[in-house]
Amino acid sequence: MGVVREGVRVGRWVVGGVVGVAVLGVVGVFVFGGAGWGTAPFRGEAQVREDTVGSGAFRQSTYQEFFDLCEAVQNAEGAIRVLDEERESASDVRKTQIDQSVTALKVTRIESVNDYNSKAAQEHRAPFRDRDLPYRLDAGADDTICGAA
Repeated sequence: MGVVREGVRVGRWVVGGVVGVAVLGVVGVFVFGGAGWGTAPFRGEAQVREDTVGSGAFRQSTYQEFFDLCEAVQNAEGAIRVLDEERESASDVRKTQIDQSVTALKVTRIESVNDYNSKAAQEHRAPFRDRDLPYRLDAGADDTICGAA
């Protein structure tokens, strides 16, 4: 009986040693490269984002893009006002032309407002919107203010 007990005890030590070496091997793989391999997709995405968002050209073009979009909305509003003033004294044929132009300008204005709002909501672009520009533009407003007055 003593020999069997001694054999079981030695067997436990052997199994424990094998399990311990296996655990150390797995830990070593993660410490020395396995973890890097497992997180590579996340690190790659972060690097690509940093390369894009962190570039000076991206920052400058995004900053300017918000001003351009807001200005496009203001330009459409101004053109609509001018055409509305002209319509008061225009002939019937010209009124039809003015109505068509106003409709096209309203569509263009709404597209610019939607484009501005869409880009302002994008996490990687929003930080580059000037603090004087509105957070969102209102498609139903008659006058849009771009920047501090």
